[in-house]
Amino acid sequence: MAFLLPVLAFAFVALLIAGAAMAFAPGGNALIARRLGELGGGRDQAPGYTEMVAKSLKRLSHYAPKSASEMSKLQKRLLCAGYRGKEALPLFIGIRLGFALLAFGVASSPLVGRPNVLMALGGAALGYLLPAMALGRLAKKRQHRIRLSLADALDLLVVSVEAGLGLDQALQRVGEELATTHRDLSDELRLVNLELRAGKARADALRHLGERTGVDDLASLAAMLIQTDKFGTSVAQSLRVHSETLRTKRRQRAEEAAAKTGVKMVFPLVFCIFPAIWVVTIGPAAVRIVQVLFPLAQK
Repeated sequence: MAFLLPVLAFAFVALLIAGAAMAFAPGGNALIARRLGELGGGRDQAPGYTEMVAKSLKRLSHYAPKSASEMSKLQKRLLCAGYRGKEALPLFIGIRLGFALLAFGVASSPLVGRPNVLMALGGAALGYLLPAMALGRLAKKRQHRIRLSLADALDLLVVSVEAGLGLDQALQRVGEELATTHRDLSDELRLVNLELRAGKARADALRHLGERTGVDDLASLAAMLIQTDKFGTSVAQSLRVHSETLRTKRRQRAEEAAAKTGVKMVFPLVFCIFPAIWVVTIGPAAVRIVQVLFPLAQK
């Protein structure tokens, strides 16, 4: 085993260097584009370093195992995080595979201590999981920002509808007004307007809004607007009632978070504050007891 690990490390480094050389090697189209740029007298057409890295990660993603269920979950998580481009999924797969290979190479080298197979495999697994954890964190932060900005959007929707605008024009107006303060929700509303302009039904566009963001409050708002449009009830009154319901839910979430504060403070108190208090209060008495009792015990 001690002889096998250096051989595997050498083979891995050799394959990694060969793969990097093949990935960063310019293809025929890149050579033609660079030659045309040189003939044209400009350098703006030459691909930059960021584009080269992105293309390398996309090529690396072709070697990763793919399943339909996992790809759909990753695509939905990328949409929740705000990455809607077609290249987002292969780029993320390449990043995850690249992190796994990099962690495997670092863990199998003597930089982190005595290398072994278990440490190398553990490092590869950790490098494979870290990008997914970071993506989930980004998605949760974006959903939290959308959830906080929804109350202001509802107020603007109520004002716009009561002023005489239709629902489509009100959504467009609210998206423009929220562009500076709540950019995430503004982008989602602009996508709804683009889908409506492309000819998609309003119910489908609103339903896609709730599915795309993954925010339960926004999904309930979309369902309410669909039902209002279907039954022909007052949009302004429905929005006002939904706004009050949303504020009640926000107050309940705040009360729930406040109730959890006492439980969450137990661990910092036990592990950080109480030991310091014991050292300050009992420390001098313990030192005095040791100074008095140890000479008596030696006698």
